[in-house]
Amino acid sequence: MEIYDFLIIGAGCAGASGAMYASRLNLKTVMVAEMPGGLITTTHLVENWPGIKSISGPDLASSILDHASSFGVALKNETVVDIETVALTEEQEKAGQKPGFVVRTGSGHYLAKTILFSTGSHHRKLGLPTELQFENRGVSYCALCDAAFFRDKTVAVVGSGDSAAKEALLLAEHSSKVYVISRTHLHPEPVNLERVKANPKIELLSGVEVAEIIGDDRVRQVKLSDGKTLDLEGIFIAIGLLPQSELAEKIGVKLNDKREIMVNRKAETNLPGVFAAGDVCDSAFKQAITGSAEAVTASYWAFEYLQKNEVVLR
Repeated sequence: MEIYDFLIIGAGCAGASGAMYASRLNLKTVMVAEMPGGLITTTHLVENWPGIKSISGPDLASSILDHASSFGVALKNETVVDIETVALTEEQEKAGQKPGFVVRTGSGHYLAKTILFSTGSHHRKLGLPTELQFENRGVSYCALCDAAFFRDKTVAVVGSGDSAAKEALLLAEHSSKVYVISRTHLHPEPVNLERVKANPKIELLSGVEVAEIIGDDRVRQVKLSDGKTLDLEGIFIAIGLLPQSELAEKIGVKLNDKREIMVNRKAETNLPGVFAAGDVCDSAFKQAITGSAEAVTASYWAFEYLQKNEVVLR
C-alpha cells in the first residue's frame, strides 16, 4: 500500500494548484476526485484569472491539472466515502507523534500523512415541490452544460449575483429571450452588469421570486410571487452554492453555522495535519484564484508540518 505525504480530496482549481506546489516541495501527492476539474468546468468564461484575459472554465481547469501532472502528481478518479484517523497508543502520544489517515474509496483505500479538503460546493436548490420533478426536463443548474438545448427558446435565470449574470449572458447566445428573476436587484461584477443591461435579449425582473414551476412532460411556465406567470421552456438556477463538508465533519473538523470548514491563515483546520481550501472553507470572498492561493498555502504548511512531526500510519 502506497503512503502519500499529501492527499487532496478534490481536483478543481484549488486542489490541482495545491497538488502542483506540494509536488514541487517533493511531497508525494495524490488527488482523489469524483469530478476532476471541479465546478469551474461548468463556467463558460473566466476573465479574472491573472495573466489570462479570457479562458473557458474547462480549459482553465485542464491547464492546472496538466501542470500538476507534469510534476508527477497522481490523479485518482474515485469518490471518497470514508476517512479514519489512525489511533495512537499512549506511548506514541507521549512521544509527540501525530496520527495519519486512512482514506477509503469505493475501490480501495489510501494512507496519507496529511490531508487537504478541497471538496468545493454544489448548487443550492430553490426547494420548490416540482423542482426535482423537472430536473433535466427544463430545470438546470448549468448553462454551459445545457444552453444548446434551448436554442431559439425562452428561458429564465434565477439569481442576483455574478453567476446569474454570466448564465444569462451565455444563454442569450442561444435562446431568443432570457428573463433574470431576482428577489433583490441584480448585483454582479460591474462589467457583467453592463453586458446584461446592454443585451436586448435579456430582461431583468427584480423584487420577485419563483413561486411555482409548471409543466407537463417538461417545464412550460413559472409562476412568480407577484402572481404573474411567464411562458418559457427552461429555468436555470443560480442562487448560490453549499459547501461539501460532510467528510470533514465526520473526522471532527470544525464547521461554522454555514457548514463551511473553519481555517486559519495557514489553511489549517482544528485537526493537526488536516488542511482545507477553496469554496468549502469559511473565506468570505470565494473565487477560483483565492481557492488556489489557499491550497498553495496549505501545501507549504503541510510541508512544514511534515518536517517537524513524525506521523503514524499503522
